Amino acid sequence: MKLPALLLLSCGLLSLPLGAHAQAQRVNRCTNAQGQSVFTDRSCDAVDATARAPRGEPSVGNTGIYRAGCARRLSELTEQIRQAVSLQDVNRLSSIYLWGNVSNATANQIIGRLESVVRRPLVDIAPVYPSVAEPIEPLILPPDPDATAGAAGVVPVEVAPPAPSRPRPVGLRLEQTLANSATPSRTVFGLRRQYGCFWITL
Repeated sequence: MKLPALLLLSCGLLSLPLGAHAQAQRVNRCTNAQGQSVFTDRSCDAVDATARAPRGEPSVGNTGIYRAGCARRLSELTEQIRQAVSLQDVNRLSSIYLWGNVSNATANQIIGRLESVVRRPLVDIAPVYPSVAEPIEPLILPPDPDATAGAAGVVPVEVAPPAPSRPRPVGLRLEQTLANSATPSRTVFGLRRQYGCFWITL
């Protein structure tokens, strides 16, 4: 007995990997007839433009989005940022941005900020840690009221607080200078871990 075509199609959709959903939400960089860059979550053909991807670089399907690979370590993510700024390639930087459910208007604003970042000379990339909490005072235990009469003069015991664990970075701080100037400029990217990879946010 043959399954109806609609049922077969439904089974095929359910078998798609989660990565396909994440890929579909990416922002595409296209070039219109005037040679201007257009960023959209739709296909380039839908906005009367052509896909644009760096020559000789791998991309995801025909989206025109550069993919340097999954940054499973923070050092890999930092190196991808360095390369993107060095080449002034916003496609590289946008490929490690966690887009999620971003509207077209918001995506254009984010791409504009990323373009500004790759145009500025990079001085340093430093991790950003969560703010350090106030030091914990030692806990002093009073004498045990149920202690025997001969232990009335027992000195209270100081209990040392547990050693603080090493904090994990919550962001990356880019120290740059404005183009053709020594004026310092700073950008802080948030860090997110998703799909087993590190991503940046604004």
